[in-house]
Amino acid sequence: MTRHETFNTPDIADKKFVLATDLDGTFLGGSDDQRAGLYNWIAANRDHVGLIFVTGRDPGFIHDIARKGDVPRPDYVVADVGTTIASMDHNNHVSPIAELEAEIATAWGDAGTKARFVLNGRRGLKLQSTLFRYRLSYDMDPDEFDEGAIDAIADLGLDTILSDNRFFDVLPKGVSKGPSLLRLLTHLNIDNRRVLVAGDTMNDLSMLKMGLPAVAVGGSEQSLIEKVADLPHVHAAEAVGAAGIVEAILHHQLFTA
Repeated sequence: MTRHETFNTPDIADKKFVLATDLDGTFLGGSDDQRAGLYNWIAANRDHVGLIFVTGRDPGFIHDIARKGDVPRPDYVVADVGTTIASMDHNNHVSPIAELEAEIATAWGDAGTKARFVLNGRRGLKLQSTLFRYRLSYDMDPDEFDEGAIDAIADLGLDTILSDNRFFDVLPKGVSKGPSLLRLLTHLNIDNRRVLVAGDTMNDLSMLKMGLPAVAVGGSEQSLIEKVADLPHVHAAEAVGAAGIVEAILHHQLFTA
């Protein structure tokens, strides 16, 4: 895969187009050629194209793939299913933006300890080994899953998201990809009409519903497709992953040379 370098570019608010994209199944989805086509296009137009990763992945993963040159370096990152809001410098360091995360930290408090306690021993859930600051994530076995876990977490005043029929996330109340992305866009003074939001699973629903130009790429989780079917601003792409993003840029007419 082509290595992608990023040099000094205009401020993201001054760029004509911003892509805010999920990673797995979306920006990282599709064939090698399809991904290379999108990534090389972004690199060639970096003076005009801003990039924000909006993902369930942790900052360490994002640092690693950007450092290796597997993907173009994002300008900003909304990670950990919306519980991390950060900038990314030219050394690929992810730096949380304290003023944007303050409410998230307060909403989480010591919820991790309480949530682990009430979920301990619940069928169909296995706590992931990655340590997150303001969330818990479990691998879920849909055949064994005890749906009482959802009510147990709600009783703690927290939110849950089930995605891709195999992940169970516990989040601070009202925190997810959509609200955190909107907070970042407002902070950066970016015109929402110039932003394309892209995703493929239920943990992307909150950002696809915001009213910004959006795409559910080909191969998206069926539950997500059903939820956005009546939203005119969401394009249901036929093409998978990176190619679906390209399809949506053309569909929404978001970038002209």
